Amino acid sequence: MQAKPYLRAVQIKQPDQWDWSIYPFNIAAVNDIEQIDFHADVTFFVGENGSGKSTVLESLALALGFSEEGGTLNVVLNSANTSSELHQALRLIKSYKKPKDYYFLRAESFYNVGTYMNELAYTVQYGGDIHKRSHGEAFFKVLTNKLQGQGLYLMDEPEAALSPTLQMSAISVIHQLCQAGSQFIIATHSPILLAYPHAVIYQFTDTGIRQIQYEDTDHFRITKDFLNHHEKRITQLLDDEYLD
Repeated sequence: MQAKPYLRAVQIKQPDQWDWSIYPFNIAAVNDIEQIDFHADVTFFVGENGSGKSTVLESLALALGFSEEGGTLNVVLNSANTSSELHQALRLIKSYKKPKDYYFLRAESFYNVGTYMNELAYTVQYGGDIHKRSHGEAFFKVLTNKLQGQGLYLMDEPEAALSPTLQMSAISVIHQLCQAGSQFIIATHSPILLAYPHAVIYQFTDTGIRQIQYEDTDHFRITKDFLNHHEKRITQLLDDEYLD
């Protein structure tokens, strides 16, 4: 079994070189990056939309050599061409051991990756034609078929296509892959995925980045509150005074 973590930490290199008044450097969380230390098994990025978690994850992926739309290191897809300069500013602190497998799963562009793999007729490890499955089934096939273990895997909001049941199944698969020598870095909104016990959670906010416990995340607290008081919360949400 190879030593983990493969990716130990990330820093901003030559901080004086970058213009911190423009995007993405002016995002509070990005501005707060001194060093993010990664767990050997699973590291989660959480935060509101626009907090910078996906921007940082994408930049990590680009710095590792992935295309911005995801896939393996051999996939060359940058059709959107929307990546920022942040990846150029990152210094990756790696282990002396390298992973044998790599994958960047990005929810919003996975369809494009599927089309690309179909065009290459290289779909065996995806369980066949990706477009002949539902979005969630295709995502889950990546977890169960494509990821081989002893890998470094980045995922951006994988729950976007997964039902609650499949999210729970994904926890089991992620655990098996961690036991098989893999490391995950995941940006997510899912309180189910965040419950994985062998993980570090970083919360991205408008004041920066901080490590947080699962039950202190907004995702856990708000979901728990809503489920425990759903009738009251729905009444509040539909009240004109609340909307004002």
